[in-house]
Amino acid sequence: MDFKLDNTIEILERTPGVIEDLLKGLSPEWVMNNEGNDTWSPYDILGHLIHGEKTDWIVRMDIILSHSDDKTFQPFDRFAQFEQSKGKTLQQLIDEFKELRKHNIAILISKKISDSTLNKTGIHPAFGTVTLSQLLSTWVVHDLSHIAQIARVMAKQYKTAVGPWQAYLPILG
Repeated sequence: MDFKLDNTIEILERTPGVIEDLLKGLSPEWVMNNEGNDTWSPYDILGHLIHGEKTDWIVRMDIILSHSDDKTFQPFDRFAQFEQSKGKTLQQLIDEFKELRKHNIAILISKKISDSTLNKTGIHPAFGTVTLSQLLSTWVVHDLSHIAQIARVMAKQYKTAVGPWQAYLPILG
């Protein structure tokens, strides 16, 4: 599928609700457990998504759309959530994510992005030149990747409990 802003917004709008429906009201075992050393729990993943809403997608879009000669993005701290989420409940994180995403979608829509705007570029610290359409496409795939990650982390909590059915459950791989 080629990039379409309307399709992008469809996913971006739904992500907070999907995560809320998946996690709200669950026992801590589902939300706080991870897959082992150096892996993230659903709680951590949600904190990571919040950090992205604050420092990544819209900030980088604004750099691309700016009239500045310097279109270089700041590196993204992929682990900032560990400090920023400390002391917050899961519900606080869900509410924060919902509000930030709603605000960011409003900003995205307000930019009145055209086909020519989608070809504007910025400079990613690792990848070099990237387009606005690539950034926005990545935002969607990033959401979907972390939804899948949450499901995988949760499924692995029952990896041994399913017994021989492991053979038919690729998510446990």
